Amino acid sequence: MNGKLFRLRLDRPARFLAPAAGIALAAPLALVASGGAAQASAGAPMGLAARDGGQAPGVVIDGATRYQRIAGFGASEAFGQAETVMNDPAAVQQQVLSLLYSPTSGAGLTILRNEISADPGTTIEPTAPSSPGAAPAYLSLAAVDQDQGQLWFAQQIKADYGVTDVFADAWSAPAFMKTNDSQDNGGTLCGVPGATCASGDWRQAYANYLAQYAKDYAAAGDPLSYVGPENEANIGPGYDSMIMNPAQTANFMEFLGPTLLRSGLRTQAECCATEGWDYAQQYAAAIEADPVANFWTPLFTSHGYTAPPDSPLAGWTKPVWETEWSTFQAWDPAWDDSTTASGFSWAQNIYNGLTASNLNAFLYWWGSTTPSENGDNEGLVEIQGSTVATSGRLWAFANYSRFVRPGAIRIGATSVNGNLEVTAFRNLNGSVAVVALNTATTAQTATFSLRDTGAFGLAATPYLTDASHDTAAQPGIGVRGGSFTATLPARSLVTYVIPARP
Repeated sequence: MNGKLFRLRLDRPARFLAPAAGIALAAPLALVASGGAAQASAGAPMGLAARDGGQAPGVVIDGATRYQRIAGFGASEAFGQAETVMNDPAAVQQQVLSLLYSPTSGAGLTILRNEISADPGTTIEPTAPSSPGAAPAYLSLAAVDQDQGQLWFAQQIKADYGVTDVFADAWSAPAFMKTNDSQDNGGTLCGVPGATCASGDWRQAYANYLAQYAKDYAAAGDPLSYVGPENEANIGPGYDSMIMNPAQTANFMEFLGPTLLRSGLRTQAECCATEGWDYAQQYAAAIEADPVANFWTPLFTSHGYTAPPDSPLAGWTKPVWETEWSTFQAWDPAWDDSTTASGFSWAQNIYNGLTASNLNAFLYWWGSTTPSENGDNEGLVEIQGSTVATSGRLWAFANYSRFVRPGAIRIGATSVNGNLEVTAFRNLNGSVAVVALNTATTAQTATFSLRDTGAFGLAATPYLTDASHDTAAQPGIGVRGGSFTATLPARSLVTYVIPARP
């Protein structure tokens, strides 16, 4: 949520891993069926022998029922997290990057969220020009330590894992552009309705500043997919923050969109990184009510703190990403300990976001952190000296992100067994990924029937996550007559991957 609440916590027991071996978003499909939240029957230790259909309660995977297009899954390294990794020994760097972005041994994340800093020493515009229309004196990203390590981080995941979907949000405009003359404690952008400043109207200058940040990344070979002007703009805490009500936000989007277009970049505007789904609806409605702002806002973003993503945004027909969410208790790596930080809880959060809100992307807050940088559950992994501790949350993401790749379409998934929460996806390569969460305390067996999926593999490969397995491949299950039968362990998450016909 903020990234600056530095507090030291004692760690709970964690598992450690040695160094691992080494998109632009398409428009979403129109919803053609209701009832996005599909369920399925699941359960028991992995006796994964194939059986003929009809022997267990059925799960139907229906490729003819199509929902949203998936952009991906990701996290942020904002507020110095990327710089920490950049300055770590090479072995630690390799562990962190592999655990977060490797599609074979880690979570396989495909999106990185940046912070556009307004702090002295890390902003690209530390000095106020003489007026809003005067030429600014921008610093290079190299002059602000590779954008707090974020540029270095983006370059590494592109080179090592082909990840190119990087976007950025500003928590605040530079201090001199705001009513309170500070990058912290709220304040509003000078020039939006209701915010008059003696220094003048800084709306266009702020749009130029955001475009310059995008230009810097493009020049470095890592063009941004989107930039956004604000973060949780309903609050004004004592770190980078800026208060913008829904109408003021919509007004500024009229400036940002055209400015990015004139820049010649592929980068587009997004909005609004709201604090939760309760605020999301207010800001989305304001943008929809402004035809110009609506035209220039192809993507809506929100967080899950004050309210989770539990319903579609009324009236919004364009893509929606959940771009920040975490918990703040002491570091907890557990898969299933009945807390909101557990991997099991986050598997449910992802499932609910994809099915109840038709999200196109789902992001955690930080990918990596350290005990001295909060030491809580704001990260998927925690750097602890020369080793990196993983969390159950990391593997919950892995069961989705490794196998549901950018461009995949969520397809129909229904079940007669309410113990299973099931989603299914058809990837661009024709493969199908079925993700099943067994919420029961006992094993569950189900027959999965594949209809109109285009996947004709002779076997489904299960990948199991539970208290003893971290997205671990299991023996293949034969697919006969378009179906397979599997037993899922209690309180487990299993992804079944069925390849397309060769």
